[in-house]
Amino acid sequence: MEKAWSKGLPPPSIDPDELWRRAAKGTAIAAEHGGRSQDDVVDFRERLHALCSEVADEAQLNALGKTMAHGQIVRVIKQRLGLGKLWADKPDLLETELASPIIVVGQMRSGTTRIHRLLAADPAHSSTRFCDSWYPVPRRPDMRPLWGGMMLAMARKLDPWIDALHPMGSMRAEEELGWLASALGHSTYDTQWHVPGFTQFCETRDAAPLYREFARILRTDAAHHGTAGKPRVLKVPQFAEELPALLAQFPDARLVVANRHDEDVLRSAVSVVANQMTIQSDAVDLEWIEAEWRRKLELRHARVQSALANFKGSVANVHFDELGADWESEITRIYGELDISLSPEALTAMRSEMASSEGDAHSAHTAQLQGFHSGDAT
Repeated sequence: MEKAWSKGLPPPSIDPDELWRRAAKGTAIAAEHGGRSQDDVVDFRERLHALCSEVADEAQLNALGKTMAHGQIVRVIKQRLGLGKLWADKPDLLETELASPIIVVGQMRSGTTRIHRLLAADPAHSSTRFCDSWYPVPRRPDMRPLWGGMMLAMARKLDPWIDALHPMGSMRAEEELGWLASALGHSTYDTQWHVPGFTQFCETRDAAPLYREFARILRTDAAHHGTAGKPRVLKVPQFAEELPALLAQFPDARLVVANRHDEDVLRSAVSVVANQMTIQSDAVDLEWIEAEWRRKLELRHARVQSALANFKGSVANVHFDELGADWESEITRIYGELDISLSPEALTAMRSEMASSEGDAHSAHTAQLQGFHSGDAT
């Protein structure tokens, strides 16, 4: 790519207006407004300009990083317009009544994925597929499992450690990070690019527009799959920063709060972020990453504690070590504290989920992390 650019081929643009023109080609202008308030439309545009400015000025991306940034942002704008067109055509989707969700809250690398996948294995619950998280506009015929598989294949080609960090499958239960990314929530972007100004912009901004969009997508997904009557198990670590805005959309939610020793969370989070940034930049500062994620750790603790102080619904706490030592006892306790029936079918499905995860690539991350932490990793 660098050779092509040096010979006159223009590099991919990160200009927000150019990205919008490219993404919106052939789409009616009104699609931006479908199903959304003017405040939500303005919020997305302001987030877009803030992100593009920071990527251009601070991220120090290499050729691959610039290309990936261009592609990701164009895809997000296309999804934004595609959802708006769908909601303009089918406004009844936004009236879909949902069963009370179960929300897993916790720091990145605190065991939220294990909790999420165990709860999602229960046939009485529903969950979000990876392909639906990252391609939220429903289709018939639904080619999204294929697109998700192609996306993961490319990701594994570029980053051979990705499954050790977070095993994924196109049709596997996955967090809704893609839905927040499609509204330009910051977690997708500040874990792969050095964009501290955009992070600060988002952390100090009202998150309500993000979660109004999130709720619209959830209703659409549930209507498409016919799962609105089942409690959706939701999980994104970013929830820890913006829990009041999420609970404003789902005040009847039940919460499972994940805990892990701070230093263990920090070391694991730093390894993940360093991995993501190193793929796309040749100027990664490990000390800055560690300092930034220590700050994030403290911020998320404070915001979760503040949100829970005002929450009157059901909350179950679980610790990483206790879940690892005896997951069945912990799950039984969680179900009891949330007043949910734990069926034999659910336990059978959970045992199958645990058995399938025992030999996956994620088990290698502990050994890799020890080398990374000691400075011996190569």
